[in-house]
Amino acid sequence: MENIRVLLVDDENDFRRTVAKRLTKRGMDINQASGGEECLNILMKTPVDVVVLDLKMPDMDGMETLHHIKNRYPKVEVIMLTGHATTRDGVDGIKSGAFDYLSKPIELEHLAGKIRQAFEKRIREDEKQKEKDFRTKMEQQMIATERLASLGTLAAGVAHEINNPLAIIKESAGWMKSILQKKELAQMPRRGDFEMALGKIENGVERARRITHQLLGSVKQTDATLSKVDLKELVEETMVLHQKEATQKGVQLLETIDPGKNAIWSDPYKLRQVLINILSNAVHATDAGGKITLTAETSEDHVTFTISDTGRGIPREHLEKIFEPFFSTKPTGEGTGLGLFVTRSIIHKLGGEIDVESRVGQGTRFSVKLPKHPDVKCDLNKG
Repeated sequence: MENIRVLLVDDENDFRRTVAKRLTKRGMDINQASGGEECLNILMKTPVDVVVLDLKMPDMDGMETLHHIKNRYPKVEVIMLTGHATTRDGVDGIKSGAFDYLSKPIELEHLAGKIRQAFEKRIREDEKQKEKDFRTKMEQQMIATERLASLGTLAAGVAHEINNPLAIIKESAGWMKSILQKKELAQMPRRGDFEMALGKIENGVERARRITHQLLGSVKQTDATLSKVDLKELVEETMVLHQKEATQKGVQLLETIDPGKNAIWSDPYKLRQVLINILSNAVHATDAGGKITLTAETSEDHVTFTISDTGRGIPREHLEKIFEPFFSTKPTGEGTGLGLFVTRSIIHKLGGEIDVESRVGQGTRFSVKLPKHPDVKCDLNKG
């Protein structure tokens, strides 16, 4: 009970100073205010456990001060001091949230006991809240674990079902490509267009294969495949992939690359998927006339990607859920709820961290910080 932080509020200076001196001798940390305004100013700057508040004060009286305290600092306990003729006000104070009231003249030991009781109540309330928060967190972790287990089974099935037709598509594209190389088709009209289309098919198949591999990697501890990545090239390539959709929506895409050393050792495919996932969400959330900016800034040891949009924003109650598997705010059929879950998993495996800030109606800002030389197991001869 030592160092209970107490704020004495009373316009009678001698009374207040005497009480403060005697409570200090009992190990309490005492602060003083001569009125309601000064009390509120102190609470803005200094943590307080218990306020001892006189009811009858000039300017702002005790009841008005009590209302302000409870509205702004609901965890702070308040003990009211009243005159014999104003005990009814003390009862009204309790109804308004005060811990208790004492009538003047007060017995110091009685006041000290009430302060300790008020502080004990605050401690109990804090412990209850911590227990509640812990229980909620554990329930969320259990749900996330169950979802992760389900996702592992789903990912394996999805990867198998997708990779089989992808193999057929790739084989067929290769077969058509070999036919186009035959001499009898050398003068085939628009042969170059067909070859370019087949190249796009092969690239798309490879990208889809890597995505299914990443989906499996999000639920399995796989090693990263590192290589030297040019940030400017990576960002420009990612922006191009979203340019058509953004243009159709009337959304402006901007990029800013730090002119310094713009190279990083990372997994280029996983890093590209991170930027694609976040940019895709930004384009989806931003309406015509909006703007999306992707910046890459480097320091001695890290690179930070920032994707900011002027879109609809994310409600506060959803911010803690957006990285959970299967959570999506998109209409049914438009989102799987896996994008940001996979994104965070990739970032963590690359030794980085992701942060998000958002305001409804103003936009969202994702920040991805990655080490230039991640401390992960890798095969530098791959990729």
